[in-house]
Amino acid sequence: MGSFLLKACVAVLCGLSLSMASAQVFTVGEKSATADIKTDFTATHIDLPTAPMTERGRRQLVRDLEAEQGFAHRVLPVGGLLTLQANGNITPGAEGYKRMVYEKGQAAAPGDRVAITALEFKPDRIVVDFNGGPYVKHRFLRHIQIGAGTGGGMATTANPDLSEQATGCRITLVFEGGLPEVSAPEVKALLEPLVDFGVKTGEKAYADTLPEPLKNAIDAHEVLVGMNRRMVLAALGQPENKVRETAESGEKYEEWIYGHQPQTVKFVRFVGDQVSLVKIAALGRPMEIRRQNEDGQSVPHEAQKTVAVGDVPTTPENTAPPSLMKPGEAAEMDNGTTQRKVQLPDDKKPAATPQNYRPAALM
Repeated sequence: MGSFLLKACVAVLCGLSLSMASAQVFTVGEKSATADIKTDFTATHIDLPTAPMTERGRRQLVRDLEAEQGFAHRVLPVGGLLTLQANGNITPGAEGYKRMVYEKGQAAAPGDRVAITALEFKPDRIVVDFNGGPYVKHRFLRHIQIGAGTGGGMATTANPDLSEQATGCRITLVFEGGLPEVSAPEVKALLEPLVDFGVKTGEKAYADTLPEPLKNAIDAHEVLVGMNRRMVLAALGQPENKVRETAESGEKYEEWIYGHQPQTVKFVRFVGDQVSLVKIAALGRPMEIRRQNEDGQSVPHEAQKTVAVGDVPTTPENTAPPSLMKPGEAAEMDNGTTQRKVQLPDDKKPAATPQNYRPAALM
């Protein structure tokens, strides 16, 4: 009887534990992971030109759009399967869009800063890459591994570097009837359902109050020597790395680093709150170094150095030896007489004996 009661109690406890465990288990799937992703879409209505795209128009678009920065209006998935019809809808639709984000991951969240890194032109479309695009840049050395093969010979095998993964997005802008002679503002307006290039941040509003040269430099995402930190943030955004060092002169500085190889790398050095040095390292080009002030403001402390070469020019004011006497004042000796110049003995004449001289033996 006792064993029967014991078994019954064990069975009840096991049932309670299983019911509690089942109550604590939850499953994360595609629907729950993508429930907060907004897929609302409003097509644009832009009047497009009818003339076909020319080579000059392509070059102008590259100059005006490449490196242009905007803000994501919605979640941008990693990959290159987004197709946007000019003044039309986007492919895939709402459910396919969420599935792409779930499977590929996010390239940018709503409100994140994105930049155009590449443009490709085809007969009826423009392929726009953001933040490096959907594919890792090809480097053939990364796929080669040299080692000993069978029979003592050399063998090469594929050695892919899985540490690098694509994190960018690609949007294909399709024009019905062929690619027209569109301008950069028109392309930005067509991409507005996905990326907004007209949002004015605090840095942008601050840049509008600056003189025209500084404003133009910020709009072109350039840094000038003499800018302050807020201007640099408005031009390039937050840096990827920051380094604090001390120069040989003992002066402390902070260096902001933008980009990484093989892309162009910019080094912006701050002394206090002012840019004192800009270095630009582009692949295949010599290092560009700028030290001179370029914004018309005060020169940073690091550049204020004066070097004197040679002796001080001789003038009537600095020919006399240094003295504590005032001009025209004669120095007095301890015995009440004024100070006299030292008389050097003459080889031709005997040395004069002072009147108050007494031999030591007679004193």
